[in-house]
Amino acid sequence: MQKTLIVIGGGAAGFFCAINAAKLNPTLRVIIIEKTNKLLSKLKISGGGRCNVTHHCLDIGELIKNYPRGYNFLKKALHWFSVKDTIAWFEQRGIALKTEKDGRMFPVSNNSQTIIDCFLQEAHKYNVEIITSCEIIAFQKENNLFHLTTHSNQHFKCNFLCIATGGYAKSLQFQWLEKIGHSIEKPLPSLFTFNMPQHTITQLMGVSVDEVQIKITHSKLQTKGALLITHWGISGPAVLKLSAFAAKELANKNYNYTIVINWLTQYTEQTLRDEWLHFRQQFASSKIFSKNPFALPNRLWQYLLQQSNINEEIRWADVSSSQQNKLIKNLTAMEFEIKGKTTFKEEFVTCGGIKLNEVDVNTMQSKIIPQLFFVGEVLDIDGITGGFNFQNAWTTAFIAANAIGKSEALSLSS
Repeated sequence: MQKTLIVIGGGAAGFFCAINAAKLNPTLRVIIIEKTNKLLSKLKISGGGRCNVTHHCLDIGELIKNYPRGYNFLKKALHWFSVKDTIAWFEQRGIALKTEKDGRMFPVSNNSQTIIDCFLQEAHKYNVEIITSCEIIAFQKENNLFHLTTHSNQHFKCNFLCIATGGYAKSLQFQWLEKIGHSIEKPLPSLFTFNMPQHTITQLMGVSVDEVQIKITHSKLQTKGALLITHWGISGPAVLKLSAFAAKELANKNYNYTIVINWLTQYTEQTLRDEWLHFRQQFASSKIFSKNPFALPNRLWQYLLQQSNINEEIRWADVSSSQQNKLIKNLTAMEFEIKGKTTFKEEFVTCGGIKLNEVDVNTMQSKIIPQLFFVGEVLDIDGITGGFNFQNAWTTAFIAANAIGKSEALSLSS
């Protein structure tokens, strides 16, 4: 009798598991069940429609530093399927990837449809069945078979079941998995921007700075990177990275907290104070508004001067001590009250999910229910923006596919 694998979830991890399992074992019937009428939707919009497939960080020890949660688990998993393996997998199917300056990797076509078409072609090639607009709301295991029930009271049976539903935003959405005995790490938003309602700096929307340092006050949480000023607050890689690493702490603060921004990462408040006399002497006769020695965007420089009570006509030599002190503070330790968050574009990511101590890292199989597998963001693993969450999807999905495709259970009743 033919064995069946059902994958719940038609996203990146679900497809990758299904097509690799089907390729590894042609005798296996593989079915993807997706609750919406769209397949690979997150993959399609990733990277502004270009699909940020992975990140060019080939050293596993360095790579896992980009995962706020699940890094120890993923460190072991990556030995089974690494970034190198991801690159090779796509190249074997005629898809070359290119690396951008920041390490993000995209298909050379610059079009996510290239990746989608590849997955759909692989699914067709290996006879993967796809069912859409079908939501699984419960399942149980009896006599070595999983019995699945849909929202419309349809029923499916399978020998192997892979959960690839992605991250859930609310704990309630995990209840159907808790009912079968698994524990959940409470889901919380990750990768979000910082809101500053009605703050004057939002008048500079569109201004970006290549590198700043952001700290959350009364904590050790800080990061460096590019920053973008928006009409609602601040965004950019530095903000998103900090939001990911501070996800739990910021949720506990109800997203109301204070940050300190150093616009000049080459200086601390003290080292800039030590060098200030040099700048005053060098640019003494120049108007400070028009002479910016720090390569900051002009609009930001003038804004910081205005916030330091320095008017347009003042020359460097005429800046008072109180103005100077305020400007140094604003340049290196400017405080902002954050009130709320906004999900970053398409990069909806949650931390939390299936607790990793209940999953075998070498197979992605449940330690509680044999032949049940978890892959992708449904696990308590999340990365920062830049291709890291997709790499988690490829790695965990391939490991599960490999374990299912080579399972002894396939041959027991064949």
